[in-house]
Amino acid sequence: MEPPVTTTEQPREPGRPDESTEQADVLERLLTERWSCRAFQSREVPRAVIERVLLIAQHSPSWCNTQPWSVIVTSGEETKRFRAALRTYAETHPAESTPDFPMPERYEGVYRERRRECGWQLYEAVGIERGDRAGSRAQTLKNFDLFGAPHAAIITTDADQSVYAAVDTGLYVLAFVLAAQSLGLGAIPQAALAHHGRFVHEHFAIPADRNVLLGISFGYPDDAHPVNGFRTRRADIADVVQWRS
Repeated sequence: MEPPVTTTEQPREPGRPDESTEQADVLERLLTERWSCRAFQSREVPRAVIERVLLIAQHSPSWCNTQPWSVIVTSGEETKRFRAALRTYAETHPAESTPDFPMPERYEGVYRERRRECGWQLYEAVGIERGDRAGSRAQTLKNFDLFGAPHAAIITTDADQSVYAAVDTGLYVLAFVLAAQSLGLGAIPQAALAHHGRFVHEHFAIPADRNVLLGISFGYPDDAHPVNGFRTRRADIADVVQWRS
């Protein structure tokens, strides 16, 4: 007589797919808990942890596996030097815009509404009243202080592949920030750095065959800072999906 078979497997819930949902649950949690960190602790992230982020992000998909992204990571004195030079440049060239990719000329309709809602949430979190131009200007300039982050990642892409390289590199950016989130780090992708693309090119000696897509400021989040307390909403899938059967 054969011995009874023991198992720790739990019965599936009614309507639950046959496949395990554990990995989907992890991915969903990373996406829903991720936020744009705007205040950081001063302590640096160990090199091994940064390398883990980069190794995970390197698995991002790309057209024909071209992997068109390239990354410059700053630490220590180089972050301080970049921060100081970028802040000075932004203050002395407030009207200059030299991105490698055109910035949006305007936001209309629902896109304008979402942008404004995010902005007001940010201002409310840090106590900036409506109409306080000096306060809003000061908050904007924090972009160029890297929000106090101890590290910056400058993300560039291959200029010859145009928009397709930008799309592939955008996927890399997502993988980067999710990897950072999974390792207890905070991160914020910043198109504001690309706004001063000419400066970024010159500061890091980035060649003309590379386009600056954006920068990512990252490090350990300052959870006590009120700016890290608000979260933006996401549209319902009914607002963005059309079903065709």
